[in-house]
Amino acid sequence: MIRTVESPSHVSAPVLAAYSYCEAVTGQQARNFAYGIRLLPTPKRRAMSALYAFSRRVDDIGDGELPGETKLTRLEDTRALLARVHAGEVEEDDTDPVAVALAHAARAFPIPLDGLDELIDGVQMDVRGETYETWDDLKVYCRCVAGAIGRLSLGVFGTEPGARGAERAPEYADTLGLALQLTNILRDVREDAQGGRTYLPADDLAKFGCSAGFNGPTPPEGSDFAGLVHFEVRRARALFAEGYRLLPMLDRRSGACVAAMAGIYRRLLDRIERDPEAVLRGRVSLPGREKAYVAVRGLSGLDTRNATRHVAPRSVRRRA
Repeated sequence: MIRTVESPSHVSAPVLAAYSYCEAVTGQQARNFAYGIRLLPTPKRRAMSALYAFSRRVDDIGDGELPGETKLTRLEDTRALLARVHAGEVEEDDTDPVAVALAHAARAFPIPLDGLDELIDGVQMDVRGETYETWDDLKVYCRCVAGAIGRLSLGVFGTEPGARGAERAPEYADTLGLALQLTNILRDVREDAQGGRTYLPADDLAKFGCSAGFNGPTPPEGSDFAGLVHFEVRRARALFAEGYRLLPMLDRRSGACVAAMAGIYRRLLDRIERDPEAVLRGRVSLPGREKAYVAVRGLSGLDTRNATRHVAPRSVRRRA
Protein backbone atom coordinates (compact mmCIF):
# COMPACT_ATOMS: atom_id res chain seq x y z
CA MET A 1 0.00 0.00 0.00
CA ILE A 2 1.21 3.55 -0.81
CA ARG A 3 0.73 5.83 2.18
CA THR A 4 -0.22 9.45 1.70
CA VAL A 5 2.09 11.66 3.73
CA GLU A 6 0.10 14.37 5.46
CA SER A 7 1.19 17.43 7.35
CA PRO A 8 2.55 16.37 10.76
CA SER A 9 1.30 19.66 12.20
CA HIS A 10 -2.35 18.96 11.30
CA VAL A 11 -3.67 17.04 14.29
CA SER A 12 -7.36 16.54 15.10
CA ALA A 13 -8.63 16.42 18.67
CA PRO A 14 -8.89 12.59 18.79
CA VAL A 15 -5.37 12.19 17.41
CA LEU A 16 -4.03 14.84 19.78
CA ALA A 17 -5.55 12.92 22.69
CA ALA A 18 -3.94 9.71 21.40
CA TYR A 19 -0.55 11.41 21.19
CA SER A 20 -0.97 12.82 24.70
CA TYR A 21 -1.54 9.29 25.97
CA CYS A 22 1.63 8.06 24.22
CA GLU A 23 3.66 10.97 25.58
CA ALA A 24 2.45 10.16 29.10
CA VAL A 25 3.55 6.53 28.66
CA THR A 26 6.93 7.67 27.38
CA GLY A 27 7.46 10.15 30.21
CA GLN A 28 6.58 7.56 32.87
CA GLN A 29 8.42 4.54 31.52
CA ALA A 30 11.31 5.72 29.33
CA ARG A 31 13.46 8.10 31.31
CA ASN A 32 16.57 7.90 29.12
CA PHE A 33 14.55 7.99 25.89
CA ALA A 34 12.41 10.87 27.13
CA TYR A 35 15.46 13.06 27.76
CA GLY A 36 16.38 12.78 24.08
CA ILE A 37 13.00 13.32 22.46
CA ARG A 38 12.34 16.46 24.51
CA LEU A 39 14.78 18.13 22.13
CA LEU A 40 12.64 17.43 19.05
CA PRO A 41 10.06 19.73 17.50
CA THR A 42 6.50 18.81 18.51
CA PRO A 43 5.47 16.72 15.46
CA LYS A 44 8.60 14.57 15.65
CA ARG A 45 8.37 14.27 19.43
CA ARG A 46 4.79 13.03 19.15
CA ALA A 47 5.69 10.52 16.44
CA MET A 48 8.58 9.18 18.53
CA SER A 49 6.25 8.84 21.51
CA ALA A 50 3.85 6.79 19.40
CA LEU A 51 6.70 4.50 18.34
CA TYR A 52 7.81 4.14 21.95
CA ALA A 53 4.31 3.42 23.26
CA PHE A 54 3.79 0.65 20.71
CA SER A 55 7.25 -0.78 21.42
CA ARG A 56 6.59 -0.60 25.17
CA ARG A 57 3.41 -2.62 24.69
CA VAL A 58 5.36 -5.32 22.87
CA ASP A 59 8.09 -5.37 25.54
CA ASP A 60 5.54 -5.53 28.36
CA ILE A 61 3.99 -8.63 26.84
CA GLY A 62 7.40 -10.30 26.71
CA ASP A 63 8.34 -9.24 30.25
CA GLY A 64 5.00 -10.06 31.86
CA GLU A 65 3.98 -12.97 34.06
CA LEU A 66 1.67 -14.74 31.61
CA PRO A 67 2.41 -18.27 30.37
CA GLY A 68 4.65 -18.43 27.32
CA GLU A 69 1.95 -19.59 24.92
CA THR A 70 -0.34 -16.76 26.03
CA LYS A 71 2.45 -14.27 25.45
CA LEU A 72 3.02 -15.60 21.94
CA THR A 73 -0.68 -15.31 21.19
CA ARG A 74 -0.78 -11.72 22.42
CA LEU A 75 2.28 -10.86 20.37
CA GLU A 76 0.55 -12.18 17.27
CA ASP A 77 -2.54 -10.12 18.17
CA THR A 78 -0.27 -7.08 18.37
CA ARG A 79 1.23 -7.97 15.01
CA ALA A 80 -2.30 -8.08 13.57
CA LEU A 81 -2.95 -4.59 14.98
CA LEU A 82 0.27 -3.40 13.35
CA ALA A 83 -0.92 -4.86 10.04
CA ARG A 84 -4.09 -2.76 10.36
CA VAL A 85 -1.99 0.35 10.94
CA HIS A 86 0.19 -0.54 7.97
CA ALA A 87 -2.89 -1.02 5.75
CA GLY A 88 -4.39 2.32 6.76
CA GLU A 89 -7.36 0.65 8.47
CA VAL A 90 -7.12 2.44 11.84
CA GLU A 91 -9.54 5.38 12.08
CA GLU A 92 -9.30 8.38 14.39
CA ASP A 93 -12.20 7.10 16.49
CA ASP A 94 -10.51 3.76 17.20
CA THR A 95 -10.55 2.95 20.92
CA ASP A 96 -6.82 2.14 21.02
CA PRO A 97 -4.89 5.42 21.44
CA VAL A 98 -1.54 3.85 20.61
CA ALA A 99 -2.87 2.56 17.29
CA VAL A 100 -4.43 5.95 16.50
CA ALA A 101 -1.21 7.83 17.24
CA LEU A 102 0.98 5.35 15.36
CA ALA A 103 -1.33 5.45 12.34
CA HIS A 104 -1.15 9.25 12.23
CA ALA A 105 2.65 9.20 12.66
CA ALA A 106 2.98 6.70 9.81
CA ARG A 107 0.94 9.00 7.55
CA ALA A 108 2.97 12.05 8.55
CA PHE A 109 6.45 10.52 8.27
CA PRO A 110 8.01 7.79 6.07
CA ILE A 111 8.35 5.35 8.97
CA PRO A 112 9.38 1.80 7.94
CA LEU A 113 6.74 0.01 10.00
CA ASP A 114 8.26 -3.38 9.14
CA GLY A 115 10.76 -2.54 11.90
CA LEU A 116 8.00 -3.05 14.47
CA ASP A 117 7.40 -6.51 13.02
CA GLU A 118 11.09 -7.17 13.66
CA LEU A 119 10.68 -5.97 17.25
CA ILE A 120 7.88 -8.50 17.73
CA ASP A 121 10.15 -11.19 16.26
CA GLY A 122 12.84 -10.27 18.82
CA VAL A 123 10.46 -10.40 21.78
CA GLN A 124 9.24 -13.80 20.58
CA MET A 125 12.87 -14.93 20.79
CA ASP A 126 12.85 -13.77 24.43
CA VAL A 127 9.64 -15.64 25.18
CA ARG A 128 11.05 -18.83 23.68
CA GLY A 129 14.16 -18.46 25.85
CA GLU A 130 16.66 -18.39 23.01
CA THR A 131 20.33 -18.12 23.89
CA TYR A 132 23.23 -17.02 21.70
CA GLU A 133 26.40 -18.94 20.99
CA THR A 134 28.29 -16.19 19.17
CA TRP A 135 28.23 -12.43 18.71
CA ASP A 136 26.86 -12.96 15.21
CA ASP A 137 23.93 -14.85 16.77
CA LEU A 138 23.32 -12.10 19.33
CA LYS A 139 23.46 -9.43 16.60
CA VAL A 140 20.37 -10.96 15.00
CA TYR A 141 18.45 -10.44 18.23
CA CYS A 142 19.87 -6.95 18.82
CA ARG A 143 18.94 -5.88 15.30
CA CYS A 144 15.36 -6.96 15.95
CA VAL A 145 14.87 -5.24 19.31
CA ALA A 146 17.14 -2.20 18.91
CA GLY A 147 18.56 -1.81 15.41
CA ALA A 148 15.01 -1.79 14.05
CA ILE A 149 14.13 1.01 16.49
CA GLY A 150 17.06 3.00 15.13
CA ARG A 151 15.76 2.61 11.58
CA LEU A 152 12.21 3.45 12.65
CA SER A 153 13.47 6.59 14.38
CA LEU A 154 15.36 7.61 11.26
CA GLY A 155 12.02 7.58 9.44
CA VAL A 156 10.91 10.35 11.79
CA PHE A 157 14.19 12.25 11.86
CA GLY A 158 14.94 12.16 8.15
CA THR A 159 18.32 13.24 6.78
CA GLU A 160 19.45 16.68 5.74
CA PRO A 161 19.10 17.41 1.99
CA GLY A 162 22.43 16.76 0.32
CA ALA A 163 23.93 15.05 3.37
CA ARG A 164 27.05 13.20 2.30
CA GLY A 165 26.70 9.43 2.50
CA ALA A 166 23.00 9.63 3.47
CA GLU A 167 22.31 6.35 1.68
CA ARG A 168 24.09 4.63 4.58
CA ALA A 169 22.06 6.40 7.26
CA PRO A 170 19.82 3.35 7.94
CA GLU A 171 22.94 1.22 8.43
CA TYR A 172 24.38 3.69 10.95
CA ALA A 173 21.04 3.99 12.75
CA ASP A 174 20.91 0.21 13.02
CA THR A 175 24.48 0.06 14.36
CA LEU A 176 23.76 2.73 16.95
CA GLY A 177 20.80 0.63 18.08
CA LEU A 178 23.14 -2.35 18.52
CA ALA A 179 25.45 -0.21 20.67
CA LEU A 180 22.57 0.86 22.92
CA GLN A 181 21.31 -2.70 23.26
CA LEU A 182 24.71 -4.16 24.14
CA THR A 183 25.05 -1.47 26.81
CA ASN A 184 21.63 -2.48 28.14
CA ILE A 185 22.69 -6.12 28.22
CA LEU A 186 25.79 -5.28 30.26
CA ARG A 187 23.85 -3.04 32.65
CA ASP A 188 21.13 -5.64 33.22
CA VAL A 189 23.26 -8.78 33.35
CA ARG A 190 22.31 -9.72 36.92
CA GLU A 191 18.63 -8.76 36.58
CA ASP A 192 18.36 -10.83 33.40
CA ALA A 193 20.10 -13.80 35.06
CA GLN A 194 17.62 -13.66 37.94
CA GLY A 195 14.84 -13.79 35.35
CA GLY A 196 16.40 -16.86 33.74
CA ARG A 197 17.81 -15.02 30.72
CA THR A 198 21.36 -14.91 29.39
CA TYR A 199 22.13 -12.65 26.46
CA LEU A 200 25.92 -12.45 26.31
CA PRO A 201 27.31 -14.93 23.78
CA ALA A 202 28.21 -18.34 25.19
CA ASP A 203 31.56 -18.15 23.41
CA ASP A 204 32.44 -14.96 25.29
CA LEU A 205 31.25 -16.35 28.62
CA ALA A 206 33.41 -19.46 28.17
CA LYS A 207 36.46 -17.41 27.15
CA PHE A 208 36.38 -15.54 30.47
CA GLY A 209 35.28 -18.42 32.72
CA CYS A 210 31.75 -17.06 33.23
CA SER A 211 29.67 -19.91 31.80
CA ALA A 212 28.19 -20.61 35.24
CA GLY A 213 26.19 -17.39 35.01
CA PHE A 214 25.56 -14.45 37.33
CA ASN A 215 23.33 -15.06 40.31
CA GLY A 216 24.82 -12.87 43.03
CA PRO A 217 26.69 -9.68 43.80
CA THR A 218 30.10 -11.27 43.15
CA PRO A 219 31.58 -12.76 39.95
CA PRO A 220 31.60 -16.55 39.41
CA GLU A 221 34.48 -18.12 41.29
CA GLY A 222 37.67 -18.32 39.25
CA SER A 223 36.28 -16.16 36.44
CA ASP A 224 37.72 -13.07 34.80
CA PHE A 225 34.49 -11.12 34.99
CA ALA A 226 36.25 -7.77 34.59
CA GLY A 227 37.91 -9.10 31.44
CA LEU A 228 34.51 -10.11 30.05
CA VAL A 229 33.01 -6.70 30.77
CA HIS A 230 35.96 -4.82 29.28
CA PHE A 231 35.80 -7.02 26.17
CA GLU A 232 32.10 -6.22 25.67
CA VAL A 233 32.67 -2.52 26.45
CA ARG A 234 35.26 -2.34 23.65
CA ARG A 235 32.77 -3.96 21.30
CA ALA A 236 30.07 -1.49 22.29
CA ARG A 237 32.45 1.47 21.87
CA ALA A 238 33.28 0.36 18.33
CA LEU A 239 29.57 0.16 17.55
CA PHE A 240 28.97 3.62 19.00
CA ALA A 241 31.83 5.03 16.95
CA GLU A 242 30.40 3.59 13.74
CA GLY A 243 26.84 4.61 14.61
CA TYR A 244 27.91 8.19 15.38
CA ARG A 245 28.54 8.64 11.66
CA LEU A 246 24.78 9.22 11.50
CA LEU A 247 24.84 12.47 13.49
CA PRO A 248 26.19 14.87 10.83
CA MET A 249 23.46 13.65 8.45
CA LEU A 250 20.62 14.85 10.71
CA ASP A 251 19.13 18.29 11.27
CA ARG A 252 20.23 20.11 14.42
CA ARG A 253 17.40 19.02 16.74
CA SER A 254 17.23 15.44 15.48
CA GLY A 255 20.99 15.20 15.87
CA ALA A 256 20.67 16.62 19.39
CA CYS A 257 18.06 13.98 20.25
CA VAL A 258 20.26 11.12 19.05
CA ALA A 259 23.37 12.61 20.66
CA ALA A 260 21.55 12.93 23.99
CA MET A 261 20.26 9.35 24.02
CA ALA A 262 23.57 7.91 22.83
CA GLY A 263 25.49 10.16 25.21
CA ILE A 264 23.57 8.87 28.22
CA TYR A 265 24.36 5.28 27.28
CA ARG A 266 28.00 6.04 26.57
CA ARG A 267 28.31 7.51 30.07
CA LEU A 268 26.70 4.36 31.47
CA LEU A 269 29.32 2.41 29.58
CA ASP A 270 32.05 4.56 31.16
CA ARG A 271 30.73 3.76 34.64
CA ILE A 272 30.51 0.06 33.89
CA GLU A 273 34.07 0.07 32.55
CA ARG A 274 35.40 1.76 35.70
CA ASP A 275 33.66 -0.69 38.04
CA PRO A 276 32.66 -3.88 36.18
CA GLU A 277 31.28 -5.60 39.30
CA ALA A 278 28.79 -2.77 39.85
CA VAL A 279 26.43 -4.48 37.39
CA LEU A 280 26.30 -7.49 39.74
CA ARG A 281 25.41 -5.33 42.75
CA GLY A 282 22.51 -3.44 41.17
CA ARG A 283 21.43 -1.36 38.21
CA VAL A 284 23.97 1.23 37.09
CA SER A 285 22.29 4.54 36.27
CA LEU A 286 22.97 8.25 35.86
CA PRO A 287 21.48 10.95 38.09
CA GLY A 288 18.96 13.27 36.47
CA ARG A 289 21.33 16.24 36.51
CA GLU A 290 23.90 14.31 34.49
CA LYS A 291 21.28 13.27 31.93
CA ALA A 292 20.22 16.91 31.64
CA TYR A 293 23.84 17.91 31.08
CA VAL A 294 24.14 15.35 28.27
CA ALA A 295 20.94 16.70 26.71
CA VAL A 296 22.32 20.25 26.80
CA ARG A 297 25.53 19.05 25.13
CA GLY A 298 23.44 17.43 22.43
CA LEU A 299 21.42 20.58 21.82
CA SER A 300 24.58 22.69 21.71
CA GLY A 301 25.87 20.49 18.90
CA LEU A 302 29.07 19.53 20.69
CA ASP A 303 28.59 15.79 20.18
CA THR A 304 27.37 16.22 16.62
CA ARG A 305 30.40 18.31 15.65
CA ASN A 306 32.72 15.81 17.29
CA ALA A 307 30.96 12.73 15.88
CA THR A 308 33.44 11.98 13.13
CA ARG A 309 36.30 12.13 15.64
CA HIS A 310 34.87 9.10 17.46
CA VAL A 311 35.01 6.74 14.48
CA ALA A 312 36.93 3.61 15.37
CA PRO A 313 39.80 2.33 13.23
CA ARG A 314 38.65 -0.28 10.74
CA SER A 315 40.62 -3.00 12.52
CA VAL A 316 38.61 -2.33 15.69
CA ARG A 317 35.34 -2.35 13.81
CA ARG A 318 36.15 -5.71 12.30
CA ARG A 319 36.80 -7.18 15.75
CA ALA A 320 33.42 -5.85 16.90
